Amino acid sequence: MSSIIKIFNGKIITPFRIIPQGTVIIQDGKIAEVTEGNIEVRDAVEIDARGKYISPGFIDIHVHGGGGYDFMDGTVEAFLKVAELHAKYGTTSMLPTTLTSEVEELYVTLDNYKKAKEQNKSGAQFLGIHLEGPYFSVNQRGAQDPRYIRNPNPKEYKDILAHSSDIRRWSAAPELPGAIEFAHYMKSKGILVALGHTDALFEEALKGFENGFTLATHFYSCMSGVTRKNALRYAGVIECGYLIDEMDVEVIADGIHCPPPLLKLIYKIKGTDHTALITDSMRAAGMPEGESILGSLHNGLKVIVEDGVAKLPDRTSFAGSVATTDRLVRTMVKMADIPLPAAVRMATATPARILEIEDKKGSLIKGKDADVLIFDDDIQIQTTIINGRIIYNKN
Repeated sequence: MSSIIKIFNGKIITPFRIIPQGTVIIQDGKIAEVTEGNIEVRDAVEIDARGKYISPGFIDIHVHGGGGYDFMDGTVEAFLKVAELHAKYGTTSMLPTTLTSEVEELYVTLDNYKKAKEQNKSGAQFLGIHLEGPYFSVNQRGAQDPRYIRNPNPKEYKDILAHSSDIRRWSAAPELPGAIEFAHYMKSKGILVALGHTDALFEEALKGFENGFTLATHFYSCMSGVTRKNALRYAGVIECGYLIDEMDVEVIADGIHCPPPLLKLIYKIKGTDHTALITDSMRAAGMPEGESILGSLHNGLKVIVEDGVAKLPDRTSFAGSVATTDRLVRTMVKMADIPLPAAVRMATATPARILEIEDKKGSLIKGKDADVLIFDDDIQIQTTIINGRIIYNKN
């Protein structure tokens, strides 16, 4: 089979514009050329985009599961099935994400990741593990299991890093005792530190940012905003995210966790360069609505999926998203009135920059990995190509 793929007759989405009719050439897993018009390429597998959009693959930096599986199920199969499910909806690379748990369960998840990464040939590429917790504020736990929430423990997190070299990102609450030292250690190991599930005041969040907490985990969700104490108002993490221009935020852009007015506000203030779209999806993504489980099958939390979102059984809180990346982009365009190139950028170039892999992924530029999508005007995925391999084709 030819190692050259020619995608033609499509509208190519660049970070800043749309080429009305162009051609993308893929060779040996890389982007070989992006050009206007239809050019002749010998011995190529030809894909006629039929006037649809040709886009960089979506990068999901916060995802827990999908297709009935969760990364904490304790199996390699779960990793592979989640990756396959999300590839059908436009995710070409992802950070598999954990939930707050016992350390032993975390070790099993880390070991399974390593095995799955070697076997993953038909799903979204794994870029490393995102540890979400256990160093969180109990007041802002959301659906995280309070039994396992605790303050940073140097021996514990150093042992975890010694156990696995696959950890790429770690979310924690910056106001906790020992959180600043935790951030310093993570940064020394090249790990992205994010603030999340946090009850910090503005000043505590600012100190966190100054010491390495550069990304806000699922902005607005499980974090403090303006609070009142003794008649005085205090700014929180949300205001800090807005006021620090350099702070990155990730958003569950399903139109529910953040309704359209908030999506518009985030876009207006943070812009495309500091906003990443994430699914934060749990196992029910891509599945029918009804009862499901958040986290692992053996000790996870029972939830109800309805109205396009997972909820706690008493419906007092959301319990995770069931979004896929195509839905994120669709929501930003159709509900938040954001231009398509900007919405795509927030799902591609921005997360690539946050993970410091923009030299390889995030845009259709010669020499980068050939992670390419074809989708229609409704952002329905037709074709998914990962590292130059056709992983999914709707037709």
